[in-house]
Order: sequence, then structure tokens, then C-alpha cells
Amino acid sequence: MSPSSFLGAVFVVPFDTQEPMKAAIYARVSTTEQTAENQLIELRRYVEARGWTGTEFVDRGVSGAKDKRPSLDALLKDAKRRRFDVLVCWRLDRLGRNLRHLVTMLEDLQHVGVAFVSLGEGIDCTTPAGKLQLHILAALAEFERERIRERVMAGLQRAKAQGKGLGRPRVHPAVIDIPGGSVRAAAKAWGVSKSTAARWISHPQGAKSIQVRRSGDRS
Repeated sequence: MSPSSFLGAVFVVPFDTQEPMKAAIYARVSTTEQTAENQLIELRRYVEARGWTGTEFVDRGVSGAKDKRPSLDALLKDAKRRRFDVLVCWRLDRLGRNLRHLVTMLEDLQHVGVAFVSLGEGIDCTTPAGKLQLHILAALAEFERERIRERVMAGLQRAKAQGKGLGRPRVHPAVIDIPGGSVRAAAKAWGVSKSTAARWISHPQGAKSIQVRRSGDRS
């Protein structure tokens, strides 16, 4: 099977063909009800047709919007250690959570000398055409970033003109009564250890700012 038969894309990677390249195969599905096999079948065929050896990284039931994806995180760590030569994915939306994240990831891969192939879009970032596509993606990411900044600034100006307060609302400190006025007495009254009582007094209900009102301080 010729590599050119994969979704109408032709990829040329200028590496020494005497030694098989190591490929990282990445696939992702957003829910556990979905299967990644459709992606993996195409990816395995492509890697086999190129004569590469492949290691699979699959995130199952992981949304693309999440910052942390176990298999992708492991893949990127291996990329920094140069444990593979090329990353192959089915489509770009399987890899990056947004355009900016995708471009940053591809630039990081390029920096450590790892090639990139996306079957769906026919992208190969080791060729002149692929590098041009990467520059276009970077320009689009910058455009998206500027558009977001403009919308944020416009929203802030509109809120200010309407007299609305900006920033996070103030969080009132939590108040806790200490039975007996000491950690020892509180621990005895609550039936817990002194260390637990001290922790409750220091951080009641996970509040960041605490006011401790001792029982003897009441007016």
C-alpha cells in the first residue's frame, strides 16, 4: 500500500531510510462510549506502509478541552527524551485543544527535532510545504489571540461605562468559635486530636482568610 493513498495526502520525511524511524501514534476519543480503533487502524496502516515502528498513545474518554491528558502528556515527555522520531495523528483536532495550543505544541516538537504528520490535513512539518502550513497556523493563532484580547478589552470598557465593578468579588473571612478558647479545649469538645482541631481552626471550610473569634472575646 502506497503512503499516498492515505486520505489523499503525500508525506516525505527526509530521514535516513537505512534505519527504521520510530513513530509515536496518537489517538483520542472524548467519551468512553466512543472507540479509537477507527483512528488507530488508519494510523497503523500508514506507519506500516512507511516501514516505521510505532508506539501507541491513546486517550480514551478525555475531552480535547482538558489541560491534562495522560497519554498526550506521556507522549510529550518521550518527545523531549527523543524516544521517537515522528508523531503521527489522525486529525489536528485530536491533538490540540485549540489553535494556539496546537501551534505551541508543534513548535516544541520541532525544537527537539521530532517530525509531525497529520493524515487528515495532509500536514508534514518536515517538508517546505509543511513548514509553510505551520507558519500559516501560527499566524492564525496570533490572529485568534488578538481577537480574544480585543473582545476582553471591549467588555471591560463596556462594564466600566455601565458603572459595574471589575475584578473578583471580595471573599469574607470565615468565623469559627473555639470552645474553651484553646486548641486543647476545642479538641476535647469536638472529640478529635489536637492536630485536627488546629487544622480546623486554621482552615475552616477551606477558607483562604480566617478570623478566629475566641469564645471569651464575645461582647
